[in-house]
Amino acid sequence: MHSSAVFLIEFGAIILGLGLLGRFAARFQFSPIPLYLLAGLAFGEGGLLPLGASEEFVAIGAEIGVILLLLMLGLEYTASDLVSNLKSQYPAGLVDATLNALPGAAMALLLGWGPVAAVVLAGVTWISSSGVIAKVLGDLGRLGNRETPVVLSILVLEDLSMAVYLPIVTALLAGAGLAAGSATLAVALGVAGLVLLLAVRFGRHISRFVSSDDPEKLLLVVLGLTLVVAGLAQQLQVSAAVGAFLVGIALSGEVAEGAYTLLAPLRDLFAAVFFVFFGLHTDPASIPPVLLPALALGVVTALTKIATGYWAARRAGISVKGRWRAGGTLVARGEFSIVIAGLAVTAGIEPSLGPLATAYVLVLVILGPLTARYTEPVAMRLTRRLRKPAPTDRTVGEGSEPEVALPVDPPHEAVEGQGVAGRP
Repeated sequence: MHSSAVFLIEFGAIILGLGLLGRFAARFQFSPIPLYLLAGLAFGEGGLLPLGASEEFVAIGAEIGVILLLLMLGLEYTASDLVSNLKSQYPAGLVDATLNALPGAAMALLLGWGPVAAVVLAGVTWISSSGVIAKVLGDLGRLGNRETPVVLSILVLEDLSMAVYLPIVTALLAGAGLAAGSATLAVALGVAGLVLLLAVRFGRHISRFVSSDDPEKLLLVVLGLTLVVAGLAQQLQVSAAVGAFLVGIALSGEVAEGAYTLLAPLRDLFAAVFFVFFGLHTDPASIPPVLLPALALGVVTALTKIATGYWAARRAGISVKGRWRAGGTLVARGEFSIVIAGLAVTAGIEPSLGPLATAYVLVLVILGPLTARYTEPVAMRLTRRLRKPAPTDRTVGEGSEPEVALPVDPPHEAVEGQGVAGRP
């Protein structure tokens, strides 16, 4: 009874604190994600007041939060949208992997950690946080922007690539032979392909099965189906986030609209719990020794992500402002990076890899929402300054030609686009 009371007090305090932090962030018009993470850091292992009774429940809530974030992201687009975006954006996925995986691999080799650790750290720096970026896009009201499908295409390519990458890393860490590693990879690819095929070919039938005029039944069926598919995907070495995303794109029409409305409050609650959980499992004492290389790696890969988003949006014909927004949005790292680093820590490959990955992700998961908001206005301001002519001492008088004013850039453009395929 006493432990139950402590759990209610702790978890209630977490939810109340998150609400107050969210109100504070809204007052100053910035994303609450960095505040959620810092709150978790303060009350986690080695923090000011470690929590105990509610930790297991928070861990489960964090997993549900990631699943709901990706489900809601999938509800924004149809299966045909996904396929067309993947076909058109796969070159951006290749550029993304090259620009952002190489710095991590190079850092591991410079530190003398060996080739296996290099493969692991390459994955940590490569994968953006779908959970953080999904929340940031919603907070900033950019889900209907023209550059958002480009961002989502890159995220989907990254998430789907995990179906290939994670089995390879697992086999390398376990020292498995070629046959065992190939079998694991084949199963992962087969499951991911099957789920995608079902979403594309039978999406209407799935929507018809889920559809209900009763909001309660619709909520229970959609949430239950998502959790089952996510769990099965994870059991078969495929990311639970990928499974949840594919469930979202399989639903369409009124079902998607109704599910979106019903699940939005649950997403906000459990997503906040996820970010707190991330901070809870970061020991502040482990960060200072690896902070310098983590900061250096963070700066380099923040720039490479911005370059990736800019290039992909430019290739898609997006305006200059939209290109900078796309690049800044992709900077955040999060859940996948921690999962990858956790595999290496469990295998005992390199003791310093875990703290470095934690510090790196913490830096970029705090910096990511800021770059998403400010990359475009800062870049445009710098561009205007570079366009201005150098000041001269010449004055305009009789017989001299008047100076010609340069054209002024148009004001900040409004939200571009009205969504995709009539989705919410």
